[in-house]
Amino acid sequence: MTISRGRGPAEALAVARDLPDGEARFAELERIAGQADATGDPGTALAARLALIEGYLHHGERWRLLEPVRRCLAAVDRTPGLLAGRPDDAQALRRHQRQAVEAFLGTPRVGLDQARSLLDDLADRLGPDAEPVAELRCRLADHLGDEPTARREHDRWRYGSARPTPGRDPEQWAAEPDPAGGCPGCAPARRAELLAGWGEHAAALDALRAVLDGEVRCTDQPERALAVALLPWLRTGAADRAGRAHLRAYRRHRRERTAFPQLAAHLRFCALGGHLDRGLDILAEQLPRLDHPYDDLSAMEFAAAGALLCALAAEAGRGGRRLHRPGHGPRPAAEVDVATLGADLLAVATELAGSFDARNGTGHQSGRIASWLAERPLADPVPLAAEDDPDEWPADDPATERAEPPAEEPAPLSLALVAAALDRRDDEYAVEPDGAVVGRWGEAVIRYRRLGRRGEILHARVVATRRLPAARRAEAYAFCNAWNHDRLLPKAYVHELDSGELLLAGDVTTDLEHGVAPVQLDVLIDATVATGVGYAAAVAALP
Repeated sequence: MTISRGRGPAEALAVARDLPDGEARFAELERIAGQADATGDPGTALAARLALIEGYLHHGERWRLLEPVRRCLAAVDRTPGLLAGRPDDAQALRRHQRQAVEAFLGTPRVGLDQARSLLDDLADRLGPDAEPVAELRCRLADHLGDEPTARREHDRWRYGSARPTPGRDPEQWAAEPDPAGGCPGCAPARRAELLAGWGEHAAALDALRAVLDGEVRCTDQPERALAVALLPWLRTGAADRAGRAHLRAYRRHRRERTAFPQLAAHLRFCALGGHLDRGLDILAEQLPRLDHPYDDLSAMEFAAAGALLCALAAEAGRGGRRLHRPGHGPRPAAEVDVATLGADLLAVATELAGSFDARNGTGHQSGRIASWLAERPLADPVPLAAEDDPDEWPADDPATERAEPPAEEPAPLSLALVAAALDRRDDEYAVEPDGAVVGRWGEAVIRYRRLGRRGEILHARVVATRRLPAARRAEAYAFCNAWNHDRLLPKAYVHELDSGELLLAGDVTTDLEHGVAPVQLDVLIDATVATGVGYAAAVAALP
C-alpha cells in the first residue's frame, strides 16, 4: 500500500485510517507523516504520528513509541500554535511522552541515551522538580541498580505531592491530573513496588494504605495493590491476609492481558508461601501468555518466578509432574515435566536479564533475578479459602468496601462496575488517567465515563475508526440523519477535526440515579457494544 500519485497527505491519512491494523497500516502512516513533513503540512504529520502511536499501543509494541513521540515533540516546538484548539492531542502527547520513557523500563530494545534524552525533554517542559519527572528518574535509576539516586528521586516524588503547583489551584490539579503523571490511582502501587524491592516491606504496605482503605478511585484497584502487597504481607508474618489477597486479585488478573506484569507476584507468592500445587496450576494456565507477553520485563519476571516455583516443586518431590505447554513458532506442543520446564524458564529469564544488562551497562537485572531464584519458603503454608467462598475477604478488611455487589442488587454506578462487566465478557480495555474505561471492538472504539452531579449517568461514546475527507461532509450528515431516523442507538453525529477530516461518532446515555445491578449493567454494556459495532461497521461499509 502506497500513497496514490496526486493524493495529498490529509486525504491519504483519511484512507490510511481505513486500513486494517498491522504493519501495512503502520508503514503507510509513517509514509504519510514523511510526505506531510516534506510538503509543509505539520498538522497532518502530527495527526499521522499520533495515529501511529495509538496503533503501537493497541498492538502492545510500546518499544516503538520513542521515535514518533520525539518527532511529534519536535514538530510542536518548530510550529508554535500547532496544538492550539486541539486539547485532546495536547493531552495525548504528554501521556505518550511518559509512555515512551516507560517503554525503556520494559524492553532492552530502547537505548539508554534515547530514554534519558526524552526524560530530560520532559523535565524542560514540566520543570525539573515536577512529580512525573522525579518518578520517572526514580524508576530509571532503580532499573539500572543505582539505589542511592533512586531513593533521592523517590523522596522528591513522594514529598513533591505536598508542594503547590504555581498558577494552579490544588483542587483543580487533583481533579485534572497531568497526563504525564500516569494514573494517579496506581501511583501508590508503583511506589510500593520500589519500596518492596529495596526490602522496606512495612513502608511498602504503608504506601498502599489509601488504596486498601478504599480512598483511591481507579478501576485497576484494589487488585493491583493487593498483588503488590502479597510478598510484603508474607514477609511481615501476615500470610493469612496475603492468601486472601492472592485469591481475590488473581480472580481478575488471570484473564486481563494488561495484568500480565502482576502474574509474577502471584507465582512468587505460591512458591514462597508453600502453595506449590496451586502455583503449578497457575503456571500451566498462564504459560501461553509468555509467548505473547505485555513486554520484555514482565516476560523476564514471569519466567524467573516460574523457574523458582519449578525448582521448589522439584525439591519437594514434584519434579516429575507434567504440564502442558502449547506450541509456538517452531516449538511443538508438549507435555513437559516440572524440572525441564523450570530449566527452560530459567534460560528465558537469564537471557532477557542479560539483554537488559548489556543495554544498561550494569549487572543489576541479572543480580535481581539471581536473588529471586535463591529465595526459599518464608512460612508454613496457610490454608486458602475455597475459590467460591464468599467469606474469602472478611468484612473487617477495608478492601471489602470495594467488593462487587450481588448480581441482582442495585448499587451506585461506578467505573469499577463497568470494568467488572467487561471482565465478565472477557473483553480487553484500558483505563485512562481520568478514570474513563476504553475498549475497541472491531471498527468501534467505545469510551465509558460517568456524568452528572453525582456520577449517576453512564455515558458511552462510540467512535468509528474510519475517517471521511471533508469533501464528503454532506454524505456524512445524510448517513447520520438516516441512522438516527431508522435506529434508536447510538445517537449518531459528525464531528469535524482540525485536520479537516470527519469523525463519525455516536453516544448512548443512561440515567442510573437509583443505582444499577450488575446483571442490568451487563445488558447495558452488551447493548452498547452490539449497537456501537453495528454503527462502526456501517461507517466502514460506506463507499
